[in-house]
Amino acid sequence: MLLTFSAYFIIPIYTLLFVSDTDWFAANLSVIGNWPDRRFAFMGLGLIIGLYFHTVLRRLTAYLPRHEQEDRLAHGALLLLLLAVATPYLPERMPFKSFLHIVFAFLASMFLLFCLYRLIWRLASLSGEMRLALRPYKALLLAITAMSALLLSLAGIISSLLEVFFIISATILTQRLYRQFTYSFRHSRYSSAIRRARKEPIL
Repeated sequence: MLLTFSAYFIIPIYTLLFVSDTDWFAANLSVIGNWPDRRFAFMGLGLIIGLYFHTVLRRLTAYLPRHEQEDRLAHGALLLLLLAVATPYLPERMPFKSFLHIVFAFLASMFLLFCLYRLIWRLASLSGEMRLALRPYKALLLAITAMSALLLSLAGIISSLLEVFFIISATILTQRLYRQFTYSFRHSRYSSAIRRARKEPIL
């Protein structure tokens, strides 16, 4: 219940309020987050987003037979995001720390994206039923990636518009994937076979 509420209400509303009254094409979360009156709000936003994705991704990777690489990506995304929000972005005063902030933030989003790609494709490979059920999620993730690239090319920078789109769309996709897969898994022949092999009762 808390994950659903976070995905559909807390994260989208918090993100939109955070960038309110700003230029979505000329600014971005890093710039806004280092304004004195929004510094703590920026850290809170990063913490909420990071913990949400880490929690859901770890729950999904648990369904995979071997998931060390996916776990490393999930852990890395959380760590890099926390480092990004903790590192000030003040290019004129702190150029090196600002450079590190950019690196941390970019790598955090890349780790998250790679983790989602690996996760969806590997979950879909568990059975024919899973492949059919998760086919729309493959298309949606590709669409999110393409739209993010388009927004980047239009603005010429990583803008607030791009970040808001990516955060909200990736959050909703991940939550719907979590609900869809856990339901499909529990009602699939693959799940039944695995649980019989482990002598676990089917819930």
